[in-house]
Amino acid sequence: MNELNKPHILVCNDDGIEGEGIHVLAASMKKIGRVTVVAPAEPHSGMSHAMTLGVPLRIKEYQRNNRFFGYTVSGTPVDCIKVALSHILDDKPDLLVSGINYGSNTATNTLYSGTVAAALEGAIQGITSLAFSLTTYEHADFTYAGKFARKLAKKVLQQGLPADTILSVNIPNVPESEIAGVLSTSQGRSRWEENAIERNDMYGNPYYWLNGTLKLLDDSLLQDEYAVRSNYVTVTPLSCDLTNQTFLDSLNQWNLQK
Repeated sequence: MNELNKPHILVCNDDGIEGEGIHVLAASMKKIGRVTVVAPAEPHSGMSHAMTLGVPLRIKEYQRNNRFFGYTVSGTPVDCIKVALSHILDDKPDLLVSGINYGSNTATNTLYSGTVAAALEGAIQGITSLAFSLTTYEHADFTYAGKFARKLAKKVLQQGLPADTILSVNIPNVPESEIAGVLSTSQGRSRWEENAIERNDMYGNPYYWLNGTLKLLDDSLLQDEYAVRSNYVTVTPLSCDLTNQTFLDSLNQWNLQK
């Protein structure tokens, strides 16, 4: 296939341009399309859908092994998507892929994730978008994650997605032979039990480190966190619409206009 006829794929993440996962993802996408990488210059995990306002953003070319790899933006993942569309790309890409993130983006983690937010921003801008996460922070092996990302990207390019919808994919950090399967799941209810560790600086002033553990509140393979802990790849459709549709009728009965 002529290079110009291949689908154009925009690659972003929240771990920053030097994160191992984005290099694996970009290499994987180059096997099926033309790739442009636009990523934060520094890690921006946990930034959710934050945007930079009142501070200028800088775009720089990024070299890897003395070869052009992509562009950095001095802002958040969402900033990267906005800047890419307005000042780097000539046209909207055919696909946006975000990741591959260190650590799962399941359950309430979904709300905090800059990786997911980049994909959601793509959907807001009318771009078919995917988010990929590897469920570990150490001893990461992105080999199977990159392979699965390419497989799903090819399928989505053929099938498309509903408007304002992304797929958030969580992949266990185990060898391919230990993957139990692939499941379509809902966002679970598991949440963080958080703690702020207090310490003192050299002047005796207190400062705090946020810390916590993810408490498993789910018990079904139909929910993302439970399924991924059982070594399933989870594919969760997420929408930009946060409306609790099941509560609308009850809310209307409150007669708030009286």
